[in-house]
Amino acid sequence: MDRKTTQISSLALAGAFAAALGMAATDANAQMDMKNMEKCYGVALAGKNDCKAGKGTTCAGTSTVDYQGNAWSLVKKGTCEQVSTPHGNGSLQCIGDRGGKYDCSEA
Repeated sequence: MDRKTTQISSLALAGAFAAALGMAATDANAQMDMKNMEKCYGVALAGKNDCKAGKGTTCAGTSTVDYQGNAWSLVKKGTCEQVSTPHGNGSLQCIGDRGGKYDCSEA
């Protein structure tokens, strides 16, 4: 290899290494953020829940009514029960009778 090719290869390798370090830092920050979050039931708007919303749903965004009792959103730890909705405050546990009758066995 000539000198120019070696320099380009070194720069490409350094760039790939820097990108990998950046991705690792982003993953670590996301994991740290998750440690400071908790599931809060009964606060999500219809179709805006995080992850599965109990029996009859399969994925994020599948809640069918506002403030559905078995649908949850992630909130900052310690704030869930202060979240106020027209149907009451958020809960750290599934609310079977908010927004309809919902099965909490899978929430």
